[in-house]
Amino acid sequence: MLRWRLPRPLPFPAAAAERGSGGGPEGSTPKPEAKSGEPVEITVVSTSGDSVESWDQRFGNMLKQKFPNYSIKYVPSTKQYGIKEMMVAGEPMDMYFDSISFLTGGLLGNSLQYDMTDLIKRSNLDFGDFEPSVVDAMKQLAGGKMYGVPVFNNNVVLYYNKDIFDKSGAPYPKDGMTWDEFTELMKKIIHTDGTNKQYVGYATSGTHVFRMNQLSLPYVDAKTEKATINSESWKKFIETVFVAPQLAGGYKDFVAARRQAGPYTNEFFKTQEVATFALLSSSMLVEKSFETMNWDLVAPPTFKDQPGVGSQGYPTYFSVTTNSRHKEEVMEIIKYLLSEEAQLRLSKMGVMTVLKNEEIRKAFGQESRYKDKNLKAVFYNQFAPIPYKSIYDPSLESPYTKAVGAAMDTGDINTALRTAEEDANKRIQDAKAK
Repeated sequence: MLRWRLPRPLPFPAAAAERGSGGGPEGSTPKPEAKSGEPVEITVVSTSGDSVESWDQRFGNMLKQKFPNYSIKYVPSTKQYGIKEMMVAGEPMDMYFDSISFLTGGLLGNSLQYDMTDLIKRSNLDFGDFEPSVVDAMKQLAGGKMYGVPVFNNNVVLYYNKDIFDKSGAPYPKDGMTWDEFTELMKKIIHTDGTNKQYVGYATSGTHVFRMNQLSLPYVDAKTEKATINSESWKKFIETVFVAPQLAGGYKDFVAARRQAGPYTNEFFKTQEVATFALLSSSMLVEKSFETMNWDLVAPPTFKDQPGVGSQGYPTYFSVTTNSRHKEEVMEIIKYLLSEEAQLRLSKMGVMTVLKNEEIRKAFGQESRYKDKNLKAVFYNQFAPIPYKSIYDPSLESPYTKAVGAAMDTGDINTALRTAEEDANKRIQDAKAK
């Protein structure tokens, strides 16, 4: 069977550069950087898995410079002690952050959501400067309210191993390919170089590619609360993005020769037997194996009837919690993180901006070790709209991605979709019964 994993959002590398200086955000509230008066203590929580070191590299050090009178403490959630335990203990939680896929469980699942609409208005935050899809997604999720503000983004790109293409005598992938063109390219990848080493053309982080699918397909129908997987749209997506290019790239030969599950990160990064891999754009700044590979990246291929449309964005939202003692102060922090000054600083590290500002986008990764790579690929395509997200989505990713493996192994995609639909709807009903 094809192997799938459900990775958590990736933490940022501790090696990211720390540069820049602070300036003051505008607003009618007292300037938080004032050094007089009592210090304000603000506790930040998340289920993201980010370490304190990761938080400090991206945000903590910058916020200490900007708000010296604030004591900002980040408390990562662990298996032993997380948000639920903090709530039971009555510990303060002022600010929450998480990616869109885990926001429903962490924020809404713990009843920490707070409508920030009035705070946003009073802070004069202008969403006209934002990538529209990341704002629209929150309004859709919150029924027109704003339970969080997007601070940084992510998307899917296509990484490739230049050495495998060189051995194959095949041209490198390029920005602007269609999926049909990419499938033809995969036919040119060698399956073996005459040694015991086996090669395959294409693999993916299936959960992310599903989660951020280019056709903007929701997992659950918002009106019926039923699984959507058994549809012509999902069939088109799976056949085009998974089945056709993977079979063209020698998937079955690879699995048969290796007598194991399909290729994944180990085969791309460690053994280097995979020519291309669809994965998050942030991965290049997290995965250490990139340091020893001869690689580059391009924008993901697009559907020929949707030219220029890439993956959905994968925004991370920062939220004022309902039980925060310092809602105004937290809003000021969030507003600063969305200033052009802070967004430029983050972009240079390799943190994807949520703003439409071209100068900030062009600065992406320019202070990272990979500044000479094809980083413009990250913003080459426009973002696909983000569809309805339900509280059931995380539990449905397993049956949905398993449908791909079943379709690959049996050649019967219709049965695979029906089986996934039955499994998914049962999971929804089980969740409702709890």
